[in-house]
Amino acid sequence: MDVSDPTRTVTPTLDGPVLAVLATAGRPLTVGQVAELAVRGSEIGIRRALARLVEQGIVRATVMGRNQVYELNRDHIAADVAVRLADLRNELWRRFRDELAGWRPAPLYAAVFGSAARGDGNEASDIDLLLVHPPFPGDKRPPRMSASLRAEVSDFLGQALLVSEERDAGQRWEAQVDRLRGRVEAWTGNRLQVVALGFFEWRRATAEHRRLLDEVRRDGIELKASRAMSLWATGDGGGG
Repeated sequence: MDVSDPTRTVTPTLDGPVLAVLATAGRPLTVGQVAELAVRGSEIGIRRALARLVEQGIVRATVMGRNQVYELNRDHIAADVAVRLADLRNELWRRFRDELAGWRPAPLYAAVFGSAARGDGNEASDIDLLLVHPPFPGDKRPPRMSASLRAEVSDFLGQALLVSEERDAGQRWEAQVDRLRGRVEAWTGNRLQVVALGFFEWRRATAEHRRLLDEVRRDGIELKASRAMSLWATGDGGGG
């Protein structure tokens, strides 16, 4: 799937992005406004696409002042298709959230980042996913944990800490990640690249990980978070 323009999945023409724009606009638009909002296509190409769609009846053209404006004909039997085209990226995020909601152990934080989050990739782009998991048996931990850090761990992890301490928690986590890779490829045709950090890796991030976390904070699509992790993601909490 072209992560910048999922409508290419079903139509290579400009009809897809034009319908997606009109489905989300909520108001009539001029040709120039449609061209400005569409993810691809010249104004000439957009004009031709609009003319085709008007002929099919799914787009209405009316005169408003000096301008001809266009809007989706929501009474058309194919209007729901246009709405679905406009919502394909959000549908992908919903599927991620639904999948992660059933995980045990559950991630403390999950966010898509990179080109899929920015919307500037293509059909060959990987979908990059950051997952932060609770500490598992055998994970490297700080040599000494202060009382304040122990309290922070307890606040962050809560019930998740009990599940993560089960003997096979790490194995079940890896099985969940592997299953998600297969599902994302089935949903989109794209490979899923997972960056998984343990809680203490996130808490004591290396310089490399801090750069990644800054990118996630800047333009990531948050899929799952505790309140404390959400505060970190918006820059109001600590992660270093």
